[in-house]
Amino acid sequence: MKDQARRGPEGPPGWWQRLHELWLAAVRVRDVTTLATLVYSDLSQVPGAVAVVGARWEGCRTRYLRRWTPDADEEVTWYPTVADWPGGSTPPQAPADGERPRVRLCALDGPEPAAPLVVPSLRETGTVAVMECVFPLVADDAAGLWVGLDHVPSEEERRVLGEQMLQIADVLMVSNRRIVEDEVHERRQARDAFLAEASLQMDESLEVEETLRRVARLAVPAVAEGCSVHLFRPDGELEPVATAHVAAHAQTWLGDVALHDVWLATQLRRIARQPRGQVLKDADLAGSPFGPDATGEGKTIRALSVSPLRARGRVLGTLTFFYHRDDTSLADLPTLADLAGRAALAIDTSTLYDQRRQHVETLQRQLLPRVLPEAPGVVLSAAYQVGDPSLDVGGDFYDVVMAGHQISLFIGDVCGRGAEAAAYTALARHTLRTLLTDGMAPGQTLARLNQALLDEGASRFLTALVITLTPASGGGWDAEIAGGGHPWPLVRHADGLVEELPARGLLLGVMPGVDYTPHRVRLADGDALVLFTDGLTEARAADGTCFEDHLPNVVERIGEVAEDSAARLVAAASDFRDMGDDDTAVLIAYLKGLP
Repeated sequence: MKDQARRGPEGPPGWWQRLHELWLAAVRVRDVTTLATLVYSDLSQVPGAVAVVGARWEGCRTRYLRRWTPDADEEVTWYPTVADWPGGSTPPQAPADGERPRVRLCALDGPEPAAPLVVPSLRETGTVAVMECVFPLVADDAAGLWVGLDHVPSEEERRVLGEQMLQIADVLMVSNRRIVEDEVHERRQARDAFLAEASLQMDESLEVEETLRRVARLAVPAVAEGCSVHLFRPDGELEPVATAHVAAHAQTWLGDVALHDVWLATQLRRIARQPRGQVLKDADLAGSPFGPDATGEGKTIRALSVSPLRARGRVLGTLTFFYHRDDTSLADLPTLADLAGRAALAIDTSTLYDQRRQHVETLQRQLLPRVLPEAPGVVLSAAYQVGDPSLDVGGDFYDVVMAGHQISLFIGDVCGRGAEAAAYTALARHTLRTLLTDGMAPGQTLARLNQALLDEGASRFLTALVITLTPASGGGWDAEIAGGGHPWPLVRHADGLVEELPARGLLLGVMPGVDYTPHRVRLADGDALVLFTDGLTEARAADGTCFEDHLPNVVERIGEVAEDSAARLVAAASDFRDMGDDDTAVLIAYLKGLP
């Protein structure tokens, strides 16, 4: 501003104060057009001014055209926003972005006429000569000011007015640049906040279907009014897996279009093969169920954006947004590409997690009996619950073996998780099955298993409990119990009393030559044996108490054992648990007696 002051005279009285007020206002406004009243008021005080006209345009489309006259209370808008220039004429040629504004003296008619746009608005005001100032704002965005004078100005008047208009143009350009930078910064902040929230939402679930629903929901209506997620099936066809729409009545329609519309499917397959996404609008929507030529719900959709879902070098599908509104500030392609990339990674991670879970469950089933045998005089119940969210295969196992009139129950737990634990689980289970099927006693069975683990050079220890049941003469059952570091079993007597049965013994796979001395007890018909791993007893509530303290009472309430008794016991521990993520295995044998 000081440089401009050196170029010309002081100007009209009070001019510098008014220019200072304009600068102060310019640093606060959110839209440069809101400075119009101050600008028009200042320029209308120029001697001989009969009208002030302002215009703004982008390319060949006007944003506004306004006129101010000294006797008017406010400016008058002559053309609505985004109106065509009158008669198809082109706008004035503005200097390029970054160049100085251009000022010239022109007439309504003659060899150097004013821009055709402003001539009609000045002709009826008594204008004889026009001072024009055209200046750039950003990119194709430009503006102009025209002061209609009732006389042809002298050289000095022309110079003074030109300096005033240049100074005003400087204020407007600087203010607009600041506004644009603020808007870019705000959009960037909104974009970063949205993408951060999107990542948090998608990272909260490792379930494929829930992740897909979150992808669809989180962007409606933040990005667009509608959204669909398509994934490639193994046969190469795209399948809609999630849809969302801000309007409940349009939800079913969008789901049907995503599933059946041939035009949409063709576009999605085409764009999925491209390195970048694409926006489809106007003529791109020809033949589609969207846009002004469509019918029904799709008629109000103005545009679609399609982004490939690409993760770890593979294209998983597409992410499509459907826009009804003009405001698409979050819908720029780089933002959508970023969102699609995060969504694809979340979907791929969820898919891999689901595949791993299925593999673990398959392997886990191989380490457990497919079905429990039919045992004369005994009702068997078993349950297994995976507690570790990492989904490594666990080391808990159980089984029931029939050998003549003898029924053998065993349960165990290999230290740790993963492939190595699974290998020792398989070794332990099959060793115990083989030895017990041959009729070996529980104590000897554990001793042989202990030696087998040592011979294998096992790097993990395990706990185990073996109980054999033999029908006793006169009714009831003779039970022989041997344990190797495993939680002692419980027996619920027919009268409801619950007690612990001793099963002392060292961990298996640690020391050679260990003697596993059995404990023998007579059990009556109506009693129930409850075998379990430590995942049951170590479940902790929020206050730190263990389920072990409540276990006898829960077992007492089970009542007569049925095939779902073990599952109900595991469920009770799960409801109690706030901490602890170990696997849980339960095996219950209800001794109903031989017929």
